[in-house]
Amino acid sequence: MKGILLVNLGSPDSPDPKDVKKYLGEFLMDERVIDIPLVARTALVKGIILNTRPKQSAAAYKKIWWDEGSPLIVISERLQNKIQQQVDIPVSLAMRYGSMTIKKGLQELVDKGVDEVLLFPLYPQFAMATTETITVLAEELRQQYFPNISIESVPAFYNKPDYIEVLSNSIKSHLENKQIDHLLFSYHGVPERHIRKSDVTKSHCKIDGSCCETPSKAHEFCYRHQCLEVTRLVAKKLDLKEATYSTSFQSRLGFDPWLLPYTDRTIERLGKQGVKNMAIVTPAFVSDCLETLEEIAMEGQEIFHEVGGQDFITIPCLNDDVAFVDLLSNWINKWTNTKIETT
Repeated sequence: MKGILLVNLGSPDSPDPKDVKKYLGEFLMDERVIDIPLVARTALVKGIILNTRPKQSAAAYKKIWWDEGSPLIVISERLQNKIQQQVDIPVSLAMRYGSMTIKKGLQELVDKGVDEVLLFPLYPQFAMATTETITVLAEELRQQYFPNISIESVPAFYNKPDYIEVLSNSIKSHLENKQIDHLLFSYHGVPERHIRKSDVTKSHCKIDGSCCETPSKAHEFCYRHQCLEVTRLVAKKLDLKEATYSTSFQSRLGFDPWLLPYTDRTIERLGKQGVKNMAIVTPAFVSDCLETLEEIAMEGQEIFHEVGGQDFITIPCLNDDVAFVDLLSNWINKWTNTKIETT
């Protein structure tokens, strides 16, 4: 019997600093998030970050926390429930970090008689700190606790035409009847070394002005290429004029080089250059969360207004939008009988 395990990032159980500290500890100790030797990672995370950051992050979570709980969790549960109504096989939900573990999600499916699992990371683009850490952990859990099941993973879907159409239509609908000078595509940032580590050719990714546009096998696992490709495909779909849109990367941590340009500095630059009305969309996320609701919608807007900007429109993630639910349900229904296409 087949079943689906949707997997998103995760969230603290509450915005209390103790719960935030526990969550951040698990998240930041992941070797695919902070990819440095264990001794150095432990010293950095437990010796420095967890002594300062939990209070700051807890304050940010409190700003965006809903009565029902964490926005990311609530939205993901809504998505799961709506998909379940459109498919005939069990659909479970798990988080990579936090109390809604992948192990619990797999167990839930096994208890329903599932022995073929479609692992569905809710990330359009591949990254070692998102998709890869989910698939690696799921396989480790399968070997240790669920040896009688098989797991197939959904590949990155950043360039699938039906996804681009849904994303483009969402952006278009939220900008209808609005005068926008600039549309910014903001993606979650990663250290540059993650791009090089994910390069299966070991030579293509130079993070220069051309490697992401030059065809290569490396693109299958290149987060930067896939982000830029989403921007390009959506801009083409919406017939956006050159210079009226751009790409940036947010949420950097530490002092190592991260993907450029940075979102906060881009917002500031656009405002100083005279952009009065801008919109921002975050296509690395399918569910609104701390990074979209607080970092972008609140902090980003504040930066824009400080430099003279006027209207700052934050376009919601796809969340549990009907078209997105239909899209994922269609993919799942196809897999129920065959397999999802990878191109």
